Amino acid sequence: MTRTALVIGSGPNGLTAAITLAKAGLDVIVLERADRPGGAVATEELTLPRFRHDTFSAVHPAAAVSPVFARMPLARHGLRWVHPGACYAHPLPDGRAVALYRDLDRTAASLDALRPGDGERWRAFAQPYVPGLRRPLRMLARTPELARIVAMPAQALAGELFGDPANRAWLYGSALHGDVPLHASGSAIAAMVLNVVGHAVGWPSPEGGAGRLTDALVAYLSELGGRVRTGAEVTRVTVGSRGATGVELAGGERLEAPLVVADVMPQALLALAGDALPRRYATALARYRYGPPTFKVDWALDAPIPWLAAEAREAGTVHVGGTEDDLLDAGRPFLLLGQQSLADPSRAPPGRHTAWAYTHARDASVERVEAEVERFAPGFRDRVLARHVLTPNDLARRNPNLVGGDVGGGSYALDQLFFRPLPKPVPYRTPVRGLYLASAATPPGGSVHGIPGYLAARVALLRPSLHRRRAALPLFAGMGTR
Repeated sequence: MTRTALVIGSGPNGLTAAITLAKAGLDVIVLERADRPGGAVATEELTLPRFRHDTFSAVHPAAAVSPVFARMPLARHGLRWVHPGACYAHPLPDGRAVALYRDLDRTAASLDALRPGDGERWRAFAQPYVPGLRRPLRMLARTPELARIVAMPAQALAGELFGDPANRAWLYGSALHGDVPLHASGSAIAAMVLNVVGHAVGWPSPEGGAGRLTDALVAYLSELGGRVRTGAEVTRVTVGSRGATGVELAGGERLEAPLVVADVMPQALLALAGDALPRRYATALARYRYGPPTFKVDWALDAPIPWLAAEAREAGTVHVGGTEDDLLDAGRPFLLLGQQSLADPSRAPPGRHTAWAYTHARDASVERVEAEVERFAPGFRDRVLARHVLTPNDLARRNPNLVGGDVGGGSYALDQLFFRPLPKPVPYRTPVRGLYLASAATPPGGSVHGIPGYLAARVALLRPSLHRRRAALPLFAGMGTR
């Protein structure tokens, strides 16, 4: 019993935690309520047969740069990254566009095309950070500047870098991946990181669909002796006088283990173990703030989207929002759109394509979403063969970690950017001995990179009884890249 671990949830964080524990010699079982593993990393035929859509997450720059995934032999288990011609494009209503490319010089040229000098300022700003994403210790030398950027609104950073309003709109599009308003502190860092990551590793997607990443993680876990049980809904974490003792499943089955790692959001942790948690901790979990709801549409298309801008016709992701004034207008929806089949023809039958878009607009509808795409790609609707809609309630019903349709794992307002889910030196350890939290509600937050799962497992392994060697295992061991 002392060498058994249970992991609740089989998303990337849960699987990474399980892999980390299995590598340390523990007998690991992952418990997943759904009928397939992966959490929000899944691929399904949502519209028509042979059209493979990523149900939730689709573009994975964080996975490509993840120091945790870099240490795993995922390519041996079938994972292949596909890179589009451009990481993303930001089209304008007049047919022009600005794009982010892996190549910094090409990106600078795209910015300079609208305002000479804007590209050079971007190059000077971004270039020092690119090596640091692969070698994090290099970033320490830039701590004062990073602290300044963390406190900046995206509007302030864009104003420093760019003279052309369209180039400022290009930066805003990346900031709008998060939920912090463009005028608020904390919105600049999201834009900066997403763009610099694009220069470092691109914005790739798994060949064949996001589910291939899940398949590779599950296969590696199996190789290490770990197991995944689907259709196994955990209803309660059982706790004794010395801490966690295991879990209870729907139907009454009990599994015993002194170590439980939960890839769940705070409200689910309260439901699973609330009676055993100290009141102050439980109250803090209940105050955790979630991000905005998401409305998503997937399309099966008989041809690529007919963007007016050439840059958008080669981009894997398109920021559909228009001009600076458009993006600052709270009444106009901003769309994040993906078209992975352009670079990965395995996603659809020959000559056909898939695409998706989501928005956080509260009055979202299929009509509004498609009208916004049509504004930059006249004739788009004529190419739609079928569509599939996921409302915020649909998303939450399909994956309870997407609370209220929040796909980001909680708000990234400045006070919750680093201190997740509450201010605590080691946020992965709960007050219940043997119970650890490994979800996007812990640092460094959402996206697909496995770091919360890895760090939660490493914290658990600091207990000498849980690994063969009594020497303490360094918390960040294995975080470097090859």
